Amino acid sequence: MGSLTFCLSAVLSSMILCGMQKQKKIRILGIPMDLGAGRRGVDMGPSALRYAQLSETLRDLGHDVVDLGNVAVKIVETIDRSSTDPHYLEEIRAACENAAQILAALESDVFPIAIGGDHSMSMGTVAGAFRGQRRGLIWVDAHTDFNVPEISPSGNIHGMPVASLIGLGDARLVGIGGIGAKVRPEDIVMIGIRSVDSKEGELLRQYMQTEQQKGIKVFTMKDIDRLGMATIVEQTRAHLAHLEQWHVSFDADSLDPSIAPGVGTPVPGGISYREAHLLMELLADTQKVSSLDLVEVNPVLDRENMTAAVMVKMAASLLGKHIL
Repeated sequence: MGSLTFCLSAVLSSMILCGMQKQKKIRILGIPMDLGAGRRGVDMGPSALRYAQLSETLRDLGHDVVDLGNVAVKIVETIDRSSTDPHYLEEIRAACENAAQILAALESDVFPIAIGGDHSMSMGTVAGAFRGQRRGLIWVDAHTDFNVPEISPSGNIHGMPVASLIGLGDARLVGIGGIGAKVRPEDIVMIGIRSVDSKEGELLRQYMQTEQQKGIKVFTMKDIDRLGMATIVEQTRAHLAHLEQWHVSFDADSLDPSIAPGVGTPVPGGISYREAHLLMELLADTQKVSSLDLVEVNPVLDRENMTAAVMVKMAASLLGKHIL
């Protein structure tokens, strides 16, 4: 009986310890910016995510959550177009630089969540979250965001952050958070891709993984359909196995518009509700994810804050919510 009591006590102690280890110090930073996008509205994304109870949901999972408020971002109506760069480059650079500095200054054991806001913000959030260290980048998006100004059909900067993060494009964007590239091509995995501009695709193929070179691992929706999300995550783990910490940058338009209508650039045939949860749950199981972006939520185009609510559920799955 004494032995059984000891065993039960050990099991309970282990469970308690595991629960304590799962608790994270989460700090939420809003970047209310739509300057990089082609449509207005994603500047209200941080408010929509807060209204969908992001902080409360994560606290209910046992995490220590503090909302740091928003980075200051200029709005279009206050910008003098006669003196600014095309496509608000300088205003975007300033907001991203501010975000990078705030995140880089956080304690090393903090799990930062950046909420936005268009995807150009990730030039700052990735730089800040990485803190000058080598980490993996998991880009969950309908788009590769691998344009540079010279080839972009629209010129919108939210289509350029991945290229910028590996050191391509305008030097002012590449220099956000410090001189030079912030991530190596071989440390990037893209999931959910289904919309790529022609010249963007040509550029990306030069940096993709092949039998001859290390590079970006890209999973299109065709790959997800063919292999299944569980296999996609296993291959992602293998590709990033050399790194101890990963950043997930999750764009709401990676999801199918039927479950996430509130995005600026919806693309049919996206990741399903259950596939997305499985992705986040399996990434949580790796215990390697150390930071997160939630981007491109546009409440102007949404229905009853549906997209923000789904994104909050995705964050919860990544941060420990389980069925049982």
